[in-house]
Amino acid sequence: MKKSILMVVLLGIAVYCTAGAVYVVKSGSADFKVWVAKSKSDADLCVYEADYKSDAKNKDQIWYFEKSKSSADFTIRIVESKSSADLKVFYVKNKSEAGWKNKSHALQGRLK
Repeated sequence: MKKSILMVVLLGIAVYCTAGAVYVVKSGSADFKVWVAKSKSDADLCVYEADYKSDAKNKDQIWYFEKSKSSADFTIRIVESKSSADLKVFYVKNKSEAGWKNKSHALQGRLK
């Protein structure tokens, strides 16, 4: 019985860690609070918006935006205050520009 529970928990973690789709929550709770920076220098993470969900798998820096919360792997809420954010992002136009600016950020590896 304990092994079964452990397997279910580990499977859930594995699914969460290979996520790639994000849903923006307008109000209420979300997995992460995000502040959108106006320049790269203010960001923890430079994000590229993917056209396909498969492009975002296993990549913190590439996000695919879902239209449905139930289809998303994690949720974010955009905040106005830089100080209240869990993560500061800057959107880039080229996939090659995407990546962590703050290499020691606590969320690194958790947004996949």
